[in-house]
Amino acid sequence: MRLSRAFVPTLKETPAEATAASHVLMLRAGMARQLMAGVYTHLPFGWRTMSKIMQIIREEMDAIGAQEMYMPALNPLDVWEETGRATDFGDVLMRLTDRKGKKLCLAPTHEEVICFNARDFIRSYRDLPQIWYHIQLKFRDEERPRGGVLRTCQFIMKDSYTLDRDDEGLDYGYNLHRQAYINTFSRSGLHYFVVGASSGLMGGSASEEFMVPSLSGEDRVARCEACGYAGNVEVASSRPEPKIFENEPLEKISTPGMRSIEDLGRELGVPPERTAKSRLYIDCDGKPALVLVRGDHEVNEEKLLPILGADFRPAHPEEVQQFTGALPGSVGPVNLKSIRIIADELLRGTKGMVSGANEDDFHFKGIDLERDAKIDLFGDFRVVNDGDPCPICGEPLKVLDCIEVGHIFKLGTKYADAMGARFLDEDGKERPIVMGSYGIGVERIAASAIEQDCDDNGIVWPLSIAPYHVHLLAANPNDEKVVEVSEEIYRQLLDADIEVIYDDRKASAGVKFKDADLMGIPYRVIVGSKGVAGGKVELQWRVDGEKEMVEPGDKLVARLRGIIDEEMRRLRSQCVYPVKREDL
Repeated sequence: MRLSRAFVPTLKETPAEATAASHVLMLRAGMARQLMAGVYTHLPFGWRTMSKIMQIIREEMDAIGAQEMYMPALNPLDVWEETGRATDFGDVLMRLTDRKGKKLCLAPTHEEVICFNARDFIRSYRDLPQIWYHIQLKFRDEERPRGGVLRTCQFIMKDSYTLDRDDEGLDYGYNLHRQAYINTFSRSGLHYFVVGASSGLMGGSASEEFMVPSLSGEDRVARCEACGYAGNVEVASSRPEPKIFENEPLEKISTPGMRSIEDLGRELGVPPERTAKSRLYIDCDGKPALVLVRGDHEVNEEKLLPILGADFRPAHPEEVQQFTGALPGSVGPVNLKSIRIIADELLRGTKGMVSGANEDDFHFKGIDLERDAKIDLFGDFRVVNDGDPCPICGEPLKVLDCIEVGHIFKLGTKYADAMGARFLDEDGKERPIVMGSYGIGVERIAASAIEQDCDDNGIVWPLSIAPYHVHLLAANPNDEKVVEVSEEIYRQLLDADIEVIYDDRKASAGVKFKDADLMGIPYRVIVGSKGVAGGKVELQWRVDGEKEMVEPGDKLVARLRGIIDEEMRRLRSQCVYPVKREDL
């Protein structure tokens, strides 16, 4: 492609609305344009990268026996009502009504559509297992789209689904996907790791996320560099040392205006770990539950889901006063009647603690939880802090901001039970189909690749997903010999099937170099007057600026072909292709 004819509208200045590095550079490099908040046009330069990512995904999905299909984005709402997710998704689910008054929605994911098809066509155990996938647009009515393509209202996803007879089949399909994802992200040039995760609205028994460290990421991940343990902070564990203070008599003290752990520490000289932070919740049955964590930690609400139910919520201030007799900030576990109390394991056996007295502007000090309160359940209900000891080896955990690029779920029979997707087993007994769900964010792969390796000058693409492999620059377009050599190199690269974008514009060398840095093509061939006079052209690596002089013609083509093939082999080096079952 000649750059003089290409639609690559690069920008010199950073757009005011862009903050994430990937957002800034995708706009400046002419990859994308925002149509409205959370909705982007992928321009030709950017769409080449998206297409390459989708091709890698297709190859890895096909390698595990998955079958591609295309499912509608426009769904009847009643299908979502069958599973209850029309309510669970809340305002995130985009809803509309057609001219006949039928309620519809734009799908953010497709478990319901998969079940709809499976219940009509899967009849027998002989029809299983199945792996179905699609790559297409999804929609979410995000309240605050941000980060460019990292959180949008319209986005491209690869979703795949396994349908099996039993949990053994689910485990097999899940592990196939896990390896396919490792292959996909390795081939895409990402520096990623796998973490345990919450299943959230998807439900199911287990899930893992594939994370790329980035300051622009919205997920927080606790990771141990010593042993490799990693988990989203929603589910991550740690093992900080319990703090056991000396026993003291229970004493009620006046604490006017002290409603936070920081206030207590400042006024009473009490360290945060000597306080019990109290949070009141309303469970799925409408009953109150008090959750206690040590003052140097926060309540992890994801960990409360199995205890309080999917629909639990924080109590409103008036409810806190109704059930405890005090406003938030003065609530604690002592003398609390008819309310279930749940405490983090670090509080087991603690003495000499400070917490609210369930009376405005009063606290108790000297609390012994075993003596002064009735704890109904101890467990791990805290958010992991940076520096907490690893639960496996005890070394300090590091909490990182990350971009989630993939998520795999063991759904079990949740959707099949709700929608009646059943089959007859070998004994003629009817059973629910066992499902798994597996997602990859196409645009998130592109954004993550930019975030992880960009520099002050622009993008630094991994070869496999770069829009082009070679950037050819005629440094002095007014020199006829430079133009002649550049045109011949361009023809030779095209004949050799090497992807090349040729900057043949009548622009200065400075402008061309700045745009080349911004666009981030991995290898650059610079044709200049001095080099041409000596029978050489300059070959430069974008990643580190390494240079070498090469004769144009067959030697240049062979050199480029060699380094491109070697880099592609390196990116594939972590790929493993498991042996598939005969009936897969």
